Amino acid sequence: MAEATEEDVPEGAEGEGEEGGGQKKGKKKLLIIILAVLLLLGAGAGVFLSGILGGGDPPPEEAEAVPEEEAPPPEPVRTVFFDLPDMIVNLNSSARKSTFLKISVSLELSNASDIERIEEVMPRIVDQFQVYLREMRLEDLKGSAGLYRLREELLRRVNLAVRPVRVREVLFKEMLVQ
Repeated sequence: MAEATEEDVPEGAEGEGEEGGGQKKGKKKLLIIILAVLLLLGAGAGVFLSGILGGGDPPPEEAEAVPEEEAPPPEPVRTVFFDLPDMIVNLNSSARKSTFLKISVSLELSNASDIERIEEVMPRIVDQFQVYLREMRLEDLKGSAGLYRLREELLRRVNLAVRPVRVREVLFKEMLVQ
């Protein structure tokens, strides 16, 4: 067997496997570099536009300074709580055994002057609550969704009764089902 010389090897056959793989690797590297550059440019633009590196509004100039006499800040809203009397009602049930609900409620008001209006219409508030609570079933009170619906309905009813005063929230102090 004779050894092959350079003349015996056809042109293009030498290193053919290496060159094809090298071109593919080169294209992959180039693609990865391009993607990395685009990613860095996008991140840089995002940081710049978010104002972290000074792309935000310039500081106000002295000509735009706040006048010396400022309006006094508004007084903070003071929350006042008004406790309603405890209520005991029997719930609507089809069973022979009665189910009772004892509930203690506190009303959250915006200011103390609203207490006078609440006291004027207290019989109406108690009546609204009693009528609504007597029609509830034990299943209606189960879970956080049931308590949320009860709170919202009581708030709606008390706000209708004390109009034009607005009750901000109905707070449960005690709720006992027996």
